[in-house]
Amino acid sequence: LWPMTRRERLGQGRAGLWSELLNHKCEDWPELLSTVEAEAADWRKVVSQGGYPVPAVEYSDPADRAIWFDGYVRTYLERDLQDLSSIDNLVDFRRLMGAACLRLGQLVNQTELGRDVQLPQPTVRRWLSLLEASYQLVTLPAYAVNRTKRLIKTPKAYWSDTGLALRLPGLTSPTGAHLENLVLSDLLVWRDASVADRPGLFYWRTATGQEVDLVVERGADLLGIEVKATTRPRAADAGHLRTFRDEYGDSVRGCLVLHGGDQVEWLGPRILAAPWWTVV
Repeated sequence: LWPMTRRERLGQGRAGLWSELLNHKCEDWPELLSTVEAEAADWRKVVSQGGYPVPAVEYSDPADRAIWFDGYVRTYLERDLQDLSSIDNLVDFRRLMGAACLRLGQLVNQTELGRDVQLPQPTVRRWLSLLEASYQLVTLPAYAVNRTKRLIKTPKAYWSDTGLALRLPGLTSPTGAHLENLVLSDLLVWRDASVADRPGLFYWRTATGQEVDLVVERGADLLGIEVKATTRPRAADAGHLRTFRDEYGDSVRGCLVLHGGDQVEWLGPRILAAPWWTVV
């Protein structure tokens, strides 16, 4: 199981409004979001809590959560990981976990990671595979119309639980990458709960460096998502979404700029800025 979503923690038993958005025309999205009961939330607090039931629901004190996360990591390293593969140097393995968490939302570069923790690239590659197989590391493939290209393009790295991703490298303040990870975590739960017409999750990047954080593909429909920690998104924040929309035309149901503010507003044709908590 993935960690709990924010709406599960609120007792709603579901992920975000992704199906509703894809089932409606994008011009109906503002009305759709206005009819959903949702209280404003501080994404920094939600990121810090994570989605594991005990720290997310039972602990309000950051110190208590820190103790729980440290115990979880010890149990993972000393028991769960050993069921998959015998790892002698658990100290280096944990350092690699922390280094990976410092690169949330970045392209997976095994050579640079190895340089960070002074490990050979083959070891980094094998250990990253173990982290992904044990539902710690999450890799997000690149979107391309050609499905073969999706397999060969470099993925981006995220973590399954945002609270743990914050604790592993010893960070105290979440960044925009953690908010992006929070949105992806919600999408992962929604994707895996979809029985029919299961959606695909990707990022999109051009050869010139334009990038869309998250792309949802469901059937013939595409949804582009940019995640911004700012409380006041501007038209410039939707620049890459406009390129994405123009590239794929009518296949794009619409695009979202999810932000940390409280205003719902259009930033361009089929590009809606909305508070992250109205959707996730």
